[in-house]
Amino acid sequence: MRDIVHRHLGKVVAGAAIAVAGTAVMAAITLPGAAGADDTGGGAAGGSAAGQAVPGGDTAAAPGVVEQAPEEGARGTGTDPLTDDETDRAARIADNPQLRESSKDVEGGRGPQQLTVDLAEPDAGEVDDPAAPRRADVSFYDYRNDTLVTRTVDLAAGKVVRTGVQHGVQPPLSHAEYTEAARLLIDDRLGAGLRADYRDATGRDLTSPDQLLLNGAVYRAAPGAQPAALDKCGEHRCVRLFPKVVNGPWIDTRYLVVDLSARKVAALHRG
Repeated sequence: MRDIVHRHLGKVVAGAAIAVAGTAVMAAITLPGAAGADDTGGGAAGGSAAGQAVPGGDTAAAPGVVEQAPEEGARGTGTDPLTDDETDRAARIADNPQLRESSKDVEGGRGPQQLTVDLAEPDAGEVDDPAAPRRADVSFYDYRNDTLVTRTVDLAAGKVVRTGVQHGVQPPLSHAEYTEAARLLIDDRLGAGLRADYRDATGRDLTSPDQLLLNGAVYRAAPGAQPAALDKCGEHRCVRLFPKVVNGPWIDTRYLVVDLSARKVAALHRG
């Protein structure tokens, strides 16, 4: 079985080996393995499994039972995860008119860039209190002044109970930020290699982030590791993209950094 898997993976890799052009190159990818697969096609010798006995001494697993998930209510209780209704409500309460008027999102539009909505940790005196109020922490990134804004919403009272503002803090990026970073890169002269590699892989022009599957990571400046144009990364919101052609190969753009705050693209030094 191992030889068969190896031959199959060889065909997959060979089929994905498409010539690349420009400065970008294909990135190595890790294909998911068959987790829990048995090379011999059977169980361990001498082992037994719960189930029904069959002739010959083997056992067959009893039919599985799938229980329907309980219907989600509008409100959770205690430390239950936020319901969809609570998540939407918390986001609406936190993003009030005052915050919207004074902040900018990743595209430069009015209002902050929403990142996450999470159940807030109980206060110190509420840990064992079953009647403790449920609160949600709603985090935003304000591109007007590069700050992380976290607003805690009391879900029962329907109001913001505290607001925290932090500078130089870079939480994981949202899908909207990946999309805007890809749009800036596609339109930039430094995106020529990405565009060329996409055409080689698909025969089509790359014009929109929707043509890519996007992932990436926050980039922070390190002494001497980048051009001066990226020295503020960490204070600014910067990202290195790992794009993948939809139903196709990865394209390596790791040496390019998009500064979302400055809306500029720069290339890292490559030795």
